[in-house]
Amino acid sequence: MKHFTLLTLVFLFSLSITAQVIYEPFESSKLGESRGIKIQLPRNYDAEKETLYPLVIVLDGDYLFEPVVGNTDYQSYWEDIPNCIVVGVNQSETRNDDFFYAEETNFPHAEGASFFEFLGMELIPYIEDNYMVSDFRIAVGHDMSANFINYYIFKDKPLFRAYVLLSPELAPEMKIFMGEKAPLLDKNTFYYLATAADDVKSLKTDILALDNTLKGVQNEFFHYRFDDFEDANHYSLVGLGIPKALNQIFSFYKPITKKEYKEKVLEYEGNPYEYLIKKYEDIELFYGFKKKVIENDLRAIASASKKKNDVESLKQLSKLARQEYPESMISAYYQGMYYEADGNRKRALNSYQSGLLLEASDYITKDMLLDKIYDLQE
Repeated sequence: MKHFTLLTLVFLFSLSITAQVIYEPFESSKLGESRGIKIQLPRNYDAEKETLYPLVIVLDGDYLFEPVVGNTDYQSYWEDIPNCIVVGVNQSETRNDDFFYAEETNFPHAEGASFFEFLGMELIPYIEDNYMVSDFRIAVGHDMSANFINYYIFKDKPLFRAYVLLSPELAPEMKIFMGEKAPLLDKNTFYYLATAADDVKSLKTDILALDNTLKGVQNEFFHYRFDDFEDANHYSLVGLGIPKALNQIFSFYKPITKKEYKEKVLEYEGNPYEYLIKKYEDIELFYGFKKKVIENDLRAIASASKKKNDVESLKQLSKLARQEYPESMISAYYQGMYYEADGNRKRALNSYQSGLLLEASDYITKDMLLDKIYDLQE
């Protein structure tokens, strides 16, 4: 286990250092000063393409940015979550002012109100104007900053779709405020809350009280998860909570699993291809951006189609594969699979042979195509 953990940390580090990270000062009229920000762009980011990426805003970026970057890059590498643009805000010298709220209202006041406006009226519009970001935004905070991101959920149109609160130092009335707001949300919203066995006692008491309120909320648009980590404290829980939160936020985005295949794909009232199309339409509707059909899901739908002797699904799947992967062996492989199922051996053979000149994929290689060719020739 120790070796596995070490290898994982090394891999996370190697991923983060290969990503495109931009460090720059941001001149803010709301704050009346320059604030350092960090921006990580996905690997192979291309501003000329129409691909849109979720935007992750990380407060306390001095120390929280890198853990978030490592986890987003790692999970997107395995296609469990989409590639994201991550923006961190440095606050080591200003956090007490940035997160200031009035004791009378428990809402941002003075410098805190200025910082609230800085994020929503300056920083995010700047990122939207200069980078390919979608409307799906995630806010991440720890301690005081975790409490602060709550305030954006009380806007008429909440600024974020997902909130990651890692051991928040909650304002006195936050439990009441959230208990009133959560049932009224009318757009899918993710809310992640975490504490730990050795968390600061005063913080944990309030966090548990908030959890007790939120777990009773009945609202199909409010997606809530709470974790209380053993063998962790106020600081180490950050490394445990971030991957859990991302997993929760993008649970609908994930590739088709064995469980989904057995319980949903095979049991779907329509054909397997229709299930695939609906899955990806739901992802776009839910998150606000398109997901490219991945090879894992093509394989799952092909397997279900063959299991059900559904030649029409294989035909539609072959067209989709050719559309999504025209330069890859994937397109030739699924076209050949369809022609085989349809009894057209000659066209199947031609399809597999044409694939030998294309690029191999994660699953489909030249050897696989040759095996298909030899079988048909025999």
